[in-house]
Amino acid sequence: MISSPWPMRSATALKARPLADTLPSIRLPMRLCARTAGSAILANGAVKNVIFDLGGVLLEWNPDKLLAAFYSDLQLRSILKRALFLHDDWRLLNRGQLSEPELIERVAVRTDRPLGELSALLDSMRESLDTKPATVALLRSLQARGIRLYCLSDMPSAVYEYLRKRHDFWDAFQGIVISAEVQLMKPEPAVFEYLLTRYQLRAAETAFI
Repeated sequence: MISSPWPMRSATALKARPLADTLPSIRLPMRLCARTAGSAILANGAVKNVIFDLGGVLLEWNPDKLLAAFYSDLQLRSILKRALFLHDDWRLLNRGQLSEPELIERVAVRTDRPLGELSALLDSMRESLDTKPATVALLRSLQARGIRLYCLSDMPSAVYEYLRKRHDFWDAFQGIVISAEVQLMKPEPAVFEYLLTRYQLRAAETAFI
């Protein structure tokens, strides 16, 4: 879901290379660091559209911290991290190809942990998705400047619906693409192409945070 398959964000701003160096025939948005995106966009008037990720950008996402708060045993934390957040089933959940009850049942088989415990862990995961004030401030600042804003996130539909009710920054976006709803995920070029095509954006004028 909200785990990022991208390398650690650098501060190379608008001079950053395209997201898919190995696919030169596909034009994708430029990758920006959340910390430097505001100044980078101001310095480069070519950017008219900015796509925000959710987990790790607008929202906190820290599986290690979540597991540490839930389990005191270090070995158990490691087991659950591998069996849940790092397992291929997590990507299937985010892609909309596996339901949360199905995920819980599979993790229970892998770890021999109670279903109720794992369900509570996923509830805690949702509750941990607090806003990151600095990035929300950037979102509002870009909105005030007239930059067109979009959202692209790897996330199950149920978590997205929960977040829609909990947070109030959604009005800033002119378009939102959630992986489970389109069954496409980052870093697949197809999901970026989908967003660009759906909202009629030019990659050369678009940045991704």
